[in-house]
Amino acid sequence: MPDQGFIDLGFARVDTDRRRRCGFPEVVFGHGKTPAEALAIARVLLEREPVLLVSRANSAQAEALAAEFPSTRWHERARCITVERAPWPKLPGSVGIVCAGTSDLHVADEAAVTLEIFGGSVQRFTDIGVAGLHRLLAVRDALEACTVLIVVAGMEGALPSAVAGLVSKPVIAVPTSVGYGASFGGVAALLGMLNSCGSGVTVVNIDNGFGAAYAAAQILRLQS
Repeated sequence: MPDQGFIDLGFARVDTDRRRRCGFPEVVFGHGKTPAEALAIARVLLEREPVLLVSRANSAQAEALAAEFPSTRWHERARCITVERAPWPKLPGSVGIVCAGTSDLHVADEAAVTLEIFGGSVQRFTDIGVAGLHRLLAVRDALEACTVLIVVAGMEGALPSAVAGLVSKPVIAVPTSVGYGASFGGVAALLGMLNSCGSGVTVVNIDNGFGAAYAAAQILRLQS
């Protein structure tokens, strides 16, 4: 099939020009795709790219890819599949992924997997939410040493504001759907982050660890 910047598979038009335009290859959103569809898209991308990321994937899709691509990895908690035929060039700097609680780790893991497959260096800071601020203050210097910070929190979503008041680096806030009834599936955290009094806080959608990581990777690319 001729390559016009995309390959038409009938059920999907795979963007083969994404890296030239945006710096990274197309990422496959696995939700709703059959294992056969995910595999067909993966074939097109891996003919041209050294790495593949499938977000919001499932184990059946991972099994289908692993049967053809031995380097397939299934990241269960992150709900991501990665395939690495060759390493992506390393990006300068580092991203700190700050997680308020262990219950938020599925979103933090999605961010970490995304960054690592695209050459990002990741430092993890887990379970340092505002219910125990001394835990956050204990790692303040390590946070400042990062190039950019992704801050993941549910409940009332206060952690990004606290982090932004301690460091001079960009803060990408990720609200999660973790919380009790009045958290409204992450809406309370989202609104709290959008109304942050901390300067330099940017907010992505609820549970969107991938979106936060992609933005952070683009920031790292600016350093090169």
